[in-house]
Amino acid sequence: MPKTFHELCDEVKVNVSECSVADVMDMIKNKEDFIMIDIREESEFKKGNIVNSVHLGKGILERDIHLLADSHDKKLVLYCGGGYRSILSADNLRKMGYTNVHSMIGGWKGWNASGGEINGEF
Repeated sequence: MPKTFHELCDEVKVNVSECSVADVMDMIKNKEDFIMIDIREESEFKKGNIVNSVHLGKGILERDIHLLADSHDKKLVLYCGGGYRSILSADNLRKMGYTNVHSMIGGWKGWNASGGEINGEF
């Protein structure tokens, strides 16, 4: 039976580790070693992004992740606009053998609502 985008996200969500905006802010405060990856479209990233995040769009993430992560156990936090595309992307990285991948709940919108530091505009 065909699935909607949100149904697909709900289906794979059980396989994905999620973290809150507050969790990520604590990781930054505690100077944890992780890579924050913005998987939104390049045009979205250029308008505004989370400070110290890197852009690797959903369309090329699986192909180019090895350029950012030097090992399959590197801590990776993915974010998108609202937390759905990052769920799908985190699941794909998990399937590729990456063991420490997290999707940030609420994404860019959640980060801004919490007053997180950004480059550009909300």
